[in-house]
Amino acid sequence: MAEVITVTALNRYVKTLLDHNDLLYDVALRGEIANFVQNAKSGHCYFFLRDGQCSVKAVMFRSDARQLAFRPQDGMQVVVRCRVTLYERDGAFQVYVNAMFPDGVGEAQLALEQLKAKLQAEGLFAPEHKKPLPAFPQRIGLVTSRTGAALQDIKNVIGRRWPAVRLLLCPVNVQGFEAAGEIAAAIARLDKAGVDEIIVARGGGSREDLWVFNAEAIARAAYRCKTPLISAIGHEIDYTILDFVADQRAPTPSAAAELAVPDRQVLRARLYELEENMHRNMQKRRDLCYNTCKAYADALAGDLPRQKLRRGREQLSALCGALQAGSRASWSEKDRRFRHAAALAASLSPYQVLARGYAMVAGADGKIRQADQLAPGDTIRLVAAHRRAQCLVTAVEETDESTQNI
Repeated sequence: MAEVITVTALNRYVKTLLDHNDLLYDVALRGEIANFVQNAKSGHCYFFLRDGQCSVKAVMFRSDARQLAFRPQDGMQVVVRCRVTLYERDGAFQVYVNAMFPDGVGEAQLALEQLKAKLQAEGLFAPEHKKPLPAFPQRIGLVTSRTGAALQDIKNVIGRRWPAVRLLLCPVNVQGFEAAGEIAAAIARLDKAGVDEIIVARGGGSREDLWVFNAEAIARAAYRCKTPLISAIGHEIDYTILDFVADQRAPTPSAAAELAVPDRQVLRARLYELEENMHRNMQKRRDLCYNTCKAYADALAGDLPRQKLRRGREQLSALCGALQAGSRASWSEKDRRFRHAAALAASLSPYQVLARGYAMVAGADGKIRQADQLAPGDTIRLVAAHRRAQCLVTAVEETDESTQNI
């Protein structure tokens, strides 16, 4: 019968075997870094080294990490010198790295870079294809796990900021072999459902956990989507291909919810500010109207309009008096001139001469004749003031004014 031993005895025995194997004491390993984490307090580095088929847990203590001439990153191909052992407490097979050198890009990272370059060349990342998010969405589609923390974070934030919106959940697996197809199909389904925007979200995790969101199927589904799409994968430092294709990238699911809906508190503050501005403007206009009306009231109280009316009436009366006086003077002058002209005309009238006893000589045709126009035998008319006589000229004599007899 086999001897019964404790777990501690087993782990200690295996650790002893590994530690006393000279081939495992100083090993050079080539592999790709995955899930790299450096503890902020201790400075120790924890990560996995992997190749196309297997992976091994690795630890690099702070004293050795300080000697690095570069910053290790996920996907980086490196060569490490290490010691193979067993972490006795957890029974974890791992390597302790004391030196690390860059050795190019790992297979997975290389494939990711090639896919990223391909999609970028096809225009899937172009800014002109980005659609703006609606200001006041009514329905938001969610592509995430039904049981994940991302769903609760989004619901809490949206419930606080804009509870009037309706959420349509299309639950999917967010990691694993089949997750890419489910996520791509969920995006297409929500796009046809007529939602105002779509959020694809997953909470934090290792680089391996988030790798599914680098799938080409998801990227092309997001590009074909006519609805504005927000990518919220992992934490702020995590980037996936979906982030570059999406219309908006959020560092966390909670941040995606903040981008998706307005904040009712902010809108309430803006409405209050607008209301206050309206009240201030109305008060200013009221004050202006009040001041104007008060000026008019003061003028009325001071009898200013009546004073102006009285002065106007006095000026009008003076002008009317001056107009009448001028009119009378003008008529008097015109009458004087008319009388003078009439007297002058009367003095020159031949009828006035006839009234004094004179007579005019006219021919048979009625026209006035001069004495030198008369000839013996002519029949003439003598026209006096009150009488007319028809005469016959018997003789015409020349007279001398000096010897003229009447």
